[in-house]
Amino acid sequence: MLTVDYDRLDLRPGMTVLDLGCGEGRHAFEAYRRGAEVVAVDWGVSEVETTKRWLGAIAEAGEAGRAGDGGGARYEVVRGDLLHLPFPDSSVDRVMASEVLEHIPDDATAMAEIFRVLKPGGRVAVTVPRYGPERVCWALSDEYHANEGGHIRIYRGDVLRARLATAGLVPGASHHAHALHAPYWWLKCAVGVAKDSRLVRTYHRLLVWDLTRRPWLTRAAERVLDPLIGKSLVVYADKPAEPGAPATRTWWTGAGRSDRERSAAAG
Repeated sequence: MLTVDYDRLDLRPGMTVLDLGCGEGRHAFEAYRRGAEVVAVDWGVSEVETTKRWLGAIAEAGEAGRAGDGGGARYEVVRGDLLHLPFPDSSVDRVMASEVLEHIPDDATAMAEIFRVLKPGGRVAVTVPRYGPERVCWALSDEYHANEGGHIRIYRGDVLRARLATAGLVPGASHHAHALHAPYWWLKCAVGVAKDSRLVRTYHRLLVWDLTRRPWLTRAAERVLDPLIGKSLVVYADKPAEPGAPATRTWWTGAGRSDRERSAAAG
């Protein structure tokens, strides 16, 4: 289930992209399949290991895309702090920060770090829970958000854009996603996030069916409902270009690459 629109992100083969707060890697996987040089970052040990394992499986299955120079896409998975990204200034073409900023107390520093590592002219896609649907969840259940590592704020769209601008980025296009997921979370919050419920199980089966089969009925319904109750807000923002600045390319070699990639590099 992808939240970022890769066409709006303008992600092209051969670009270096950071997936910040990658979780179990869903956005990193698609970027890798599209031929990007992917660096997935998360603080969670299990999330890093899961993402590394699945990216390796994609490589072994030959599903990675072709990079812009004709070579294969590459990947790296690292454990890192979004407030102190272990990457040089102006070193990446694209950044994805999906459903992570609402967990970080010092979101201003996280946005400043995104600005720092982006190349001039680079673009970031930031996704956060949308204000309206998220307010309903918070009103129905403290368990939904008031826990270790949970959501500590709800962003209004104008506030998110203003904070990105304060970091030096130029907010641009935006859209909403996952309207069908909003009622699911309302139901879970109403009955108890950790409780088992036949109604919640039934709705979850609908979401799995939609995800695996992509039927026209649910796809059409979500397109209509996204502007109204889409669960996520997505904002794209650019780092202003510096006229005459030389293009730079940076790659991080390390344990995140597949065994096959490391063997090829050594040879």
